[in-house]
Amino acid sequence: MSYRLVFTRQSQPDAKKLSSAGLKKNVTKLLTILEENPYQSPPRYEKLLGDLEGAFSRRINIQHRLVYQILDQEKTVKVIRMWTHYE
Repeated sequence: MSYRLVFTRQSQPDAKKLSSAGLKKNVTKLLTILEENPYQSPPRYEKLLGDLEGAFSRRINIQHRLVYQILDQEKTVKVIRMWTHYE
C-alpha cells in the first residue's frame, strides 16, 4: 500500500541543485522511504510548526532538509522543498 509522490513547483528547481551538489542518492533514498511508509522511523523526522504546521521534515544532510506533507486520504506525499532549511 504505497503512497504517491507529488512535487510542488518550489521543489522542482531544488532537485536540480541537489543533483549538482551530489546529494541525489540521499534524496532518492528518502523519497523511496516516503513512498513506502512516510511515518517510518528511522530515519528520524520532525513535525514542523509555524508557517509549515502540518508538514514534516527529514534531513538530507546537515544543511539541507526534505520538507513534505502527508495526505493520508489520497495516499499521497506532497514534497514541498528539498533544499535549504525551511525557507
